[in-house]
Amino acid sequence: MKHMISLILVMLLALTGCGGTEVENTYQQISQEEAKTMMDTQEVVILDVREQDEFDAAHIPDAVLLPVGTISQETAASVIPSYDSVVLVYCRSGNRSKTASSALAELGYTNIYEFGGISTWPYEVEE
Repeated sequence: MKHMISLILVMLLALTGCGGTEVENTYQQISQEEAKTMMDTQEVVILDVREQDEFDAAHIPDAVLLPVGTISQETAASVIPSYDSVVLVYCRSGNRSKTASSALAELGYTNIYEFGGISTWPYEVEE
């Protein structure tokens, strides 16, 4: 009987350890139309993750630049006010924005929305 109780306790501990409460850090992918609506109706950070020369050539109005290769706790904090700020991320075609969105989520930012690239952005841009 003692052996059976010990076995049950060991199994319960093992199951508890496997279950965990870790929350997966992710971002949401949205359409450009949804991103535009969010830009027009709420306070957001529009994050361009391309390089400086690409940003200078054309960018979405009010966007801030944070090249994907420079994302760190410090650089993100310099352009994103808080971990729960709504952040809309884009690049040229959508590849770098996915990488950047994932990196920001891993850093603890909770409202990250990736909406692809400026190459298909049907709205106003600043040149």
